[in-house]
Amino acid sequence: MNMEVVLITGMSGSGKSVALRALEDAGYYCVDNLPPELLRPFITLEQASTVERVAIAMDVRSATSLPQVPAQLRELASQGITVRPLFLDATTDTLVRRFSETRRRHPLSSKRPASADAPADDLQRALVDAIELERELLADLREEAHVIDTSVIRPAQLQAHVKSLLSAPASQLTLVFESFAFKRGIPVDADYVFDVRMLPNPHYEPALRQQTGRDSEVISFLEKHAEVAQMLDHIGQFLDHWLEPLARDHRSYVTVAVGCTGGQHRSVYLVEQLAARFGQRWTALKRHRELDLG
Repeated sequence: MNMEVVLITGMSGSGKSVALRALEDAGYYCVDNLPPELLRPFITLEQASTVERVAIAMDVRSATSLPQVPAQLRELASQGITVRPLFLDATTDTLVRRFSETRRRHPLSSKRPASADAPADDLQRALVDAIELERELLADLREEAHVIDTSVIRPAQLQAHVKSLLSAPASQLTLVFESFAFKRGIPVDADYVFDVRMLPNPHYEPALRQQTGRDSEVISFLEKHAEVAQMLDHIGQFLDHWLEPLARDHRSYVTVAVGCTGGQHRSVYLVEQLAARFGQRWTALKRHRELDLG
């Protein structure tokens, strides 16, 4: 029996519980906050009970034993178990806002109750310090996993992203092409970022302003400009050159982010074209961050 193990780690407040619920809905046997010391015994137990798909969430509350996890995952993979690590991340500003809105305490915050008369700036500085410490403690796990940026997406979008990623074959490289708007920030999960803001902008054509890069009139507008085709070709050549080495390095996922000003026309068009081109050889997924928010 070939068991599949999905390990969900990431920043506190980034949505790990949402991702775990998505996997539970998809039929995975899910365990939250499993101590790393119990990972191997737990997998052995589930193998004996013929469970085929398991999802495990770990967080920084197990900080002292987290460094052993990457080696454990490599050992499981060497035994023929399919291991799919996911790391949920978000910008520090986003995490600060989420903790402030929910009034939750960060797990690395001081155990002392916050003083009622403590200045707000001091409380926020303490929270930022806790978040940055967490980033340091989780850096090795992040390096080994596919990263999902949850900064500007809703829980339903995160659930859809997780399900689409895990529906792709685990045995080959999966490309994630993502369009975004620079005005809303660069996705923190991107392996490669391409800026296409210098290309002709359909936004300035009144008839095209409300359309997107998936609409035929916008496509026709962009295809009339040689520099758009040149940009598409240059990105394609770069990926053609480097995807094989990445696959040989046993990378499971590569996220290619393409950004323009509003994330509606140029970046959407290029992501659609790139996904069609590389989807003939690799598994290619598409995300349109700003359109999906609509």
